[in-house]
Amino acid sequence: MSVSNTSASVSLAPVFLTGSAGHVGANLVRRLLDDGTRVRVLLRHEDNNEGLEGLDVERVFGDIRDLDATRRAIEGCQGVYHVAAMISTIEGNRAHRRDVFECNVLGARNVLQAAREAGAGRVVVTGSFSAVGYDLDHPSAPSDETMQFYPMERTMPYERSKALVEHECWKAAAKGQDVIVATCCAVIGGHDYFPSRLGRTLCDHTRGKVRAYVDGGFEFVAARDIVEGHLLCMRRGRAGEKYIFSSEYKTISEILDLFEEVSGVLRSSRRIPTQAMLVFSEVASFYLSRFHPNFPQRFTPGAIRLLKKRRHADTSKARKELGYQPTSIRDAVHEAYAFHYHRNAITNPRAKRPR
Repeated sequence: MSVSNTSASVSLAPVFLTGSAGHVGANLVRRLLDDGTRVRVLLRHEDNNEGLEGLDVERVFGDIRDLDATRRAIEGCQGVYHVAAMISTIEGNRAHRRDVFECNVLGARNVLQAAREAGAGRVVVTGSFSAVGYDLDHPSAPSDETMQFYPMERTMPYERSKALVEHECWKAAAKGQDVIVATCCAVIGGHDYFPSRLGRTLCDHTRGKVRAYVDGGFEFVAARDIVEGHLLCMRRGRAGEKYIFSSEYKTISEILDLFEEVSGVLRSSRRIPTQAMLVFSEVASFYLSRFHPNFPQRFTPGAIRLLKKRRHADTSKARKELGYQPTSIRDAVHEAYAFHYHRNAITNPRAKRPR
């Protein structure tokens, strides 16, 4: 593990951040720097670290799956944001499922243990709304933090891994560690360098590649809102608790309406029945996962099952205890479009300039 320190020398200990090159992390690191916070980030040489270019942060190279490397990386820090995760909506092969488990579950365990041993203080761990339970008889009824993940049906490896991440958090809390879970919904916004599934879909829409859509809906969160949620957890949250952060529930049709508004490119009006798409996606995902594992899959069986439930989030706990005030998904879509437009990812010459 090597260290490159580009931050100004200050007396305050840096906060530690994993996953800083990803969508949530890239937005979080910028907000921390804007607030005058000294930041140390953990990176891997083999990853796309474009999201950190030009930022005044301490760079530490290592892997959260390596406990000793994580210990060395976190030494001397005060306050930890564990954002890193392997996000996936496919079942994948055996190697893929093992990667999801080791990165998400064992990685979280290592970060928590290293933070505990180093006396690094509060750890805010990024959770997933897909690992929050729901009313089995009425899946679209709002879910809150008290509802347990339901493992007795078919779920994605990612969903199961994030439920196990929470288990690691509560095990650590039982040992007296100060840990909070900031539950994240589907993120839309700027600084989306990979890009995310939503960001890629927005770019594909402007190229005319989104020729049909699946009925359904989900909870979406503006990038700035989930960042604010993490900061609120660090400043005001109760140890051993989790908080759900969402901006708005939107149907896929409503999201496509926003894509058309922001880009000026007409959206598809062709709706494929959910059940029909589910059957098709089972065959397509099985084939692609085994013979073309690097091919991006938009509507996987797992994603369609989530959309079909039309799950809603209850954010009243975060509002009441933390003062959380969500903003607009419409504005977040405009921010995402401007980001991708200025990176030349919007290649349609007829697409509108961002406002």
